[in-house]
Amino acid sequence: MANPDFTQLFNHHEREVFAAVMAAAPDYPDISISNDLLCDVACVALNRLPPRYIRHTVDFSFYLTEQERLQMDTAIVDAVAYAFNFVSARTAMRNQPV
Repeated sequence: MANPDFTQLFNHHEREVFAAVMAAAPDYPDISISNDLLCDVACVALNRLPPRYIRHTVDFSFYLTEQERLQMDTAIVDAVAYAFNFVSARTAMRNQPV
């Protein structure tokens, strides 16, 4: 039995969320100055979405209806907005004097 190449599997939402985080970053200048905070935003957003593991983006898109695609896009935008607000609030709390 050959060893399968699992490296070609990935969560479809990763690329979409990373792009959405970068697109929204200019709206959150306090967070955008830190690559670590942008990574935190991506993690929070991804954890709010159900994983959708795939091998080929084309195959995945082919099986989605237009309604499913719109719902997924909306869920990603909502998750990213929530994540930016969450990380912003946590960062502000950490930066308050004790």
